[in-house]
Amino acid sequence: MIVKVFKNIVAITNNCNSILFMQKRKKYFGTDGIRKKVGEFPLTPEFTLKLGWAIGKIFKKNGSSKVLIGKDTRISGYMFESALESGLSSAGMDVILLGPIPTPAIAYLTRASRASLGIVISASHNPYYDNGIKFFSPQGTKLSDELQMKIENFLNKKMTVVDSEKLGKAYRMDDAPGRYIEFCKSSFPKNFDLKGLKIVVDSANGATYHVASKVFSELGAKVISMGNTPDGLNINKKCGSTNPQFLRKKVLKESANLGIAFDGDGDRVFMVDSKGHIIDGDLITYFISLYYIFHKKYKTGVAGTVMTNLAIEDSLKKANIEFVRTKVGDRYISEELQKRNWLIGGEQSGHIICRDHTTTGDGIISALQILAYMKVSNKSLLELFKSIKLYPQVMINVPLGNKKAQVILKNPKVKNSVKQAENMLKNSGRIVLRPSGTEPVIRVMVEAKTKSLAEKTAKIITKSILSLIT
Repeated sequence: MIVKVFKNIVAITNNCNSILFMQKRKKYFGTDGIRKKVGEFPLTPEFTLKLGWAIGKIFKKNGSSKVLIGKDTRISGYMFESALESGLSSAGMDVILLGPIPTPAIAYLTRASRASLGIVISASHNPYYDNGIKFFSPQGTKLSDELQMKIENFLNKKMTVVDSEKLGKAYRMDDAPGRYIEFCKSSFPKNFDLKGLKIVVDSANGATYHVASKVFSELGAKVISMGNTPDGLNINKKCGSTNPQFLRKKVLKESANLGIAFDGDGDRVFMVDSKGHIIDGDLITYFISLYYIFHKKYKTGVAGTVMTNLAIEDSLKKANIEFVRTKVGDRYISEELQKRNWLIGGEQSGHIICRDHTTTGDGIISALQILAYMKVSNKSLLELFKSIKLYPQVMINVPLGNKKAQVILKNPKVKNSVKQAENMLKNSGRIVLRPSGTEPVIRVMVEAKTKSLAEKTAKIITKSILSLIT
């Protein structure tokens, strides 16, 4: 039996619940805005200038005129900030500059200040030489596919400039970090504090460097900071949620109760317990859902993605909690939660949405919900970790080079390797094969009863892909 789950799935086979997943791509926009190596089209100053103009013309037509721009700490952010500011001004839009600040702060401030649009200059977890541009609607949500296509189509028009008296102005919101800190703290129960906890906070030398530690220390924790000295080039370098082994070492060295690591723009979070176990986005989503349903008494289901560990789905079902999978990307999680009027959803990568507080992934607020669950359940993070066992899961990122993912995934050789892997799993595993929306790689993920079987089957598929690339 073949089951249709998403519009852009190539095939789903019933043998082992495996998925061959292919991302439908627009010309410029990927899974999360526009992202590229700095200087490579479309991430150039010229394109960014026109992008600002196009967005300004589209939103100006709707009668609105205020746009917020924030960024992470990478060196190229200044260049793209200036280009966007010029483009928006030329279309008659006023610009409010927030400076370096987490992505979820921009979503919150866009909503709170009744702005027309929020713009984030960040490549999230990528190295410093990459950058990106993503957008938030007046409601603090990611832009729809339809609106993204409208922006792309408008970029084909000739750029014009409004009359001088109609040009937009630029301002700075100097108290943006303080506003966001207070917003985060408001998501933590007022009758609790963090006194007695020693927490290592890793800000990835990114956008949370000047806000994250303050949130936890002001709530009473003893905070040991790391990854909080950005220089424009060290974002995500040997730190942050993409490199949790460095946080793990620090937690063990300091004999801390736990550690919290964010990515470059602060919308992802990983945690580490007192014994060094890494708590990924799947586990964080699971623990928050238990907190919301059994302690806050919210009636809600949980949204995950095709990458969510099968143990999470099984455990939620055993607890009579409804679970649904979406495509990869917190935008799709958000859309599913809105459609079902649910509150909790998250990705394995650490994007967690707590919809009663936020409209997008927020690393700080997600971590605070885990800390609140620890308080109300009187359990340590280590005890929570021991309460569930994840299925072995192997992920291999295969670089595409100059090849097209769609062509590779349709190749009979790759399809045959997937069938071979399915036969080896014998209805006791799961395969997800998809191109990344943020990097030029194909992601091969296999779940199985044992790690050795997952590794073996993943290598078979990876080998077939590499043979078409090299």
